[in-house]
Amino acid sequence: MYLPALPPSLGRRSLLDTPTPLDQSSFRLDTSGVSGFFGGDEAIHAMATVHIYRARRWLGWYNTPGSYQIAKRYGLVARSTLFHGLFPGVRTDPARLFELDGWQGPRFQAVNSGTLMYSTGHSASILAKECVSVEGKPIHGREGTVVGVTIVKLHKVPDKIVYPKRILAYSPFLAIIPIFSSLAACVACGVYRDWFSFSLILWGILSNGISCLVIGSGSLCFTHHIPAAGSPPGDGVLTPGKDFILLQGEEGAVNSVTLGKFSLEFPSNHYFVAQLFLIPQGSLFGQIMFIASLGVSWVYNMCLSAFDRESIQRRILLNEVLEKPLVTKYTLTTRTAAAVFALLVLSPEDPCNLLNALLPNDTKVWRKWKESILQRLLLQEELHFEEADWNLEGYSQQEKDLLRSLYGDAQAAYNGFRSVPLGPPDGSNPTLALATEPKELPKE
Repeated sequence: MYLPALPPSLGRRSLLDTPTPLDQSSFRLDTSGVSGFFGGDEAIHAMATVHIYRARRWLGWYNTPGSYQIAKRYGLVARSTLFHGLFPGVRTDPARLFELDGWQGPRFQAVNSGTLMYSTGHSASILAKECVSVEGKPIHGREGTVVGVTIVKLHKVPDKIVYPKRILAYSPFLAIIPIFSSLAACVACGVYRDWFSFSLILWGILSNGISCLVIGSGSLCFTHHIPAAGSPPGDGVLTPGKDFILLQGEEGAVNSVTLGKFSLEFPSNHYFVAQLFLIPQGSLFGQIMFIASLGVSWVYNMCLSAFDRESIQRRILLNEVLEKPLVTKYTLTTRTAAAVFALLVLSPEDPCNLLNALLPNDTKVWRKWKESILQRLLLQEELHFEEADWNLEGYSQQEKDLLRSLYGDAQAAYNGFRSVPLGPPDGSNPTLALATEPKELPKE
């Protein structure tokens, strides 16, 4: 934004003759640019913490930089014709504006209902990132690309609407520093009767404090769809990238992950931007006091924005909404082994659809391998293989080698499934649980 310089005839005119420090200096600062544009990103991120940090809404009484950037960003949610004219753009949902919702989650395949979602919502995206950060327990097999399989047992169906508690992520006493600095600068300008700078700093304190109060008055809430009574279990697989996330629980619990949504309920507000035009009228001393208060506030805003809000929202989802589900992760050495491991854990009634969804390969060798795996799963047989299983007529040596490798992956997944303290789901595949000790493929 270009702000033309005022002619000398319209320069600052003090109502009193009290001299101020640096009053004889002809040097002037571009305080309008500093106050309006400097530190805008940090101020926006700091303002966005009012819904997740406890007591944050009450601690905004300091003069903050970035007034233009804040007004431009928050003007997109204000129901005001004035703001629509000043800051044109696509209106957005408040939760999306504060980055509390709106992310696209991974694909989801249900194992019982057959539901297929090509993309899920914000909650699934948060959970997927949490699962990526979990350290996995290795299940050994042939060398390949490591694939993580995370098992998330959802033991609680959240209420249709949940209002999570705000997190105490830092000491509220830290806010005393910018508040005291802004008040001290304001008092100093008042002592030397620089009323322009005094009023602008005070205006900045009030506007930021009131904005935090108004924006922070909104409530962060989580909503999801409650399924019909008698719905089958919602077990299924999220596929973020190359990894698998196995969701186990009631349909309502799984829906809270795949279809859950965060939203904000708060009144619209207007942010004051008049400091951009009035602060150049202050004395050099007042301008320095103004910038000093902004500098301290900028450092404080940087501290607030340095906190990982994404990880805090993960804590809110896992602890407050889902009530601490059991999360266990294993790492397997190939995607084939990971797919078989997922089938063993979920134990679907019809494993064919899930196997094809996880491994869409459709060649002669893959079809034969899938047929053998599905047959053994349906008959609840062990996944142990001998040379006769891959040394078949009508297959080239290269195809036999590939088939042997795939059977080795399946057997490694089965051995891993048998060795970890997991076991099959209740009431399914009892033969697998009573099978003999894990074996290795026979040597050539």
